[in-house]
Amino acid sequence: MIYEFEVIGDIKGKARPRVNTYTGRAYTPSDTKDYENLIKQYFKIKYPKYEPLKGRIAVEIISYFKIPKNTTNKDKKAISEGILSPTKKPDIDNIVKIILDAMNKMAFNDDNQITKLYVEKKYNEEEKIYVKIEEY
Repeated sequence: MIYEFEVIGDIKGKARPRVNTYTGRAYTPSDTKDYENLIKQYFKIKYPKYEPLKGRIAVEIISYFKIPKNTTNKDKKAISEGILSPTKKPDIDNIVKIILDAMNKMAFNDDNQITKLYVEKKYNEEEKIYVKIEEY
């Protein structure tokens, strides 16, 4: 089984947990929760009758960032040739973490099933994340 979907819009990474100084409790920031819910919605729309994968899993995540407006022609050429990639925030590990946390108990039972991971940041006309999850 293969799950393949895109999340359109601004890309967000997993934020660190915050601590309420009054109660001393840790909590997940609301923008992180909101983005995880957005990822889940894109997944549920494409796969309304999903079942978690049981075996070992390979995940591919490609984050497409918009080309900045002030990019020089030389840099645009390098982007089109695949030589230049985005080196801006969010960090690639935080992108992975938010995707995998959102897919826990949906596309797979636990992220410890993931034994292969391919992640990349690229430039594109439209900002989005492409996700492919497959059992192998």
